[in-house]
Amino acid sequence: MINGEHVWSVVLAGGDGTRLRALTTAPCGTPVPKQFCSLQGGRTLLEDAVARASGLIDEDRICAIVAQQHRKWWSQSLSYMRSENIIVQPRNKGTAIGVLYSLLHILARDPQARVLLLPADHYVRDELVLRQSLRIALSRLDSDDSKPVLLGLEPDEADPELGYILPGSRDPLGGRFVGRFVEKPTQQLAREIIASGGLWNTFIIAASAQQLLNMYMQRYAPIVMEMKVIMSRASSAGLPAAAGWASITEMYERLPEVDFSRHLLEGREADLRVVRVPACGWSDLGTPKRVGETIRRLRTMNRAHHSHHAHHTTETDVLINLAARHAHFERATASEATL
Repeated sequence: MINGEHVWSVVLAGGDGTRLRALTTAPCGTPVPKQFCSLQGGRTLLEDAVARASGLIDEDRICAIVAQQHRKWWSQSLSYMRSENIIVQPRNKGTAIGVLYSLLHILARDPQARVLLLPADHYVRDELVLRQSLRIALSRLDSDDSKPVLLGLEPDEADPELGYILPGSRDPLGGRFVGRFVEKPTQQLAREIIASGGLWNTFIIAASAQQLLNMYMQRYAPIVMEMKVIMSRASSAGLPAAAGWASITEMYERLPEVDFSRHLLEGREADLRVVRVPACGWSDLGTPKRVGETIRRLRTMNRAHHSHHAHHTTETDVLINLAARHAHFERATASEATL
């Protein structure tokens, strides 16, 4: 557990998971965002992410940003979380808007907050390896919290569908500044990036909440100020920030889609640091292909350890099991190929 009363985590669970709909569409035709699915029939990916945060941060300071239209799923996965720590936005408007709304909620409660941003839809095989890197990233803020710290993972293959971080010059604390971001390179370019020391961009970030807000102010000041005004009106009336729901809903209807990496971080590489994370079996489970690769590795690992505790790949009525769905997907694909 991190010893810091101002350290918070925000689990980013507001996405729609559109790239994985081939696996996550329920029998009724409703697409289920992947963070509310299970990899092998156990906990949901969202619950895994909250557990990841709880290995470092007190549960009173673990929050989740979710979307109102997903309530039927997150109300189950987060039933144990304090209501004030579930930050509900009217709809998904991109990662940058969700992070901003979360920052304003947390800063209203703790102006000295430092935040660990954790995506809610990733798989990690070796959680202890990642946890140690999270500790390092948070410790960098103790010495200098003026520059956010990103976690870059040592790649185990040249994947053209992922984003990459090219580390730049050394920072005074022994790490590296971010040299350049490269999003979804060609296979050949991905190999060259890895050969040059490039890392997978995990979108896991440790930062001072106020410093992140300052970054928003430089590019999106009107959005920040309007959102702050709506929330402060509720606060002035002695009400929780969510009391401005009608106003924030109307604002969200007007907001553009804003991506955190592309619209907020790119172009600010000199103001960002990166911590290298050893390979730990990480996957963003972003496509059916990567889901399949992760499941195959898990099966190999289970056979190697003669595991008697592997999850069954059956599916319940209330939980989509990605392993079961992928097996069906492969069978259907193979069948179509023979026609």
